[in-house]
Amino acid sequence: MNETMNGQRFQGGCHCGNICFWFDWPAEVENIPARACGCSFCSKHGAVWTSHPEGQFQLQITDPFQAKRYQFGQKTADMHVCTNCGITPIATCTIDGRDYAVLNSNTFENVDRSMFDQSPTNFDGETVGDRQARRQRNWTPRATGE
Repeated sequence: MNETMNGQRFQGGCHCGNICFWFDWPAEVENIPARACGCSFCSKHGAVWTSHPEGQFQLQITDPFQAKRYQFGQKTADMHVCTNCGITPIATCTIDGRDYAVLNSNTFENVDRSMFDQSPTNFDGETVGDRQARRQRNWTPRATGE
């Protein structure tokens, strides 16, 4: 974790390093909310997601042939799965031409895990429109100009 001018930068990725990200949290923070999604994909992968609508992220994939995008359910988000090590560090979606993401807090590097305020969540029953609106409101947008 590094400090940025207005907050903190977290780095993370899959186990083998093929899928990497950085994530800027826009303010100093003691606890970061993290959502343990109850869907079967997230439960089976142990994914716990965080995002901040005023933050930003950047994604780097070293070998695109070793990274797959997996969609399920309403097929409105891409789960980025490393086919080499099997880890899913990030999920993205595009809304109105802008990319948004949630980051798997279990894939952050050099972070005190006690910083994450984990709570269960369930998005069953959301319509596609409700889901997109929630993501646009809560997920982290991709950094521009990087």
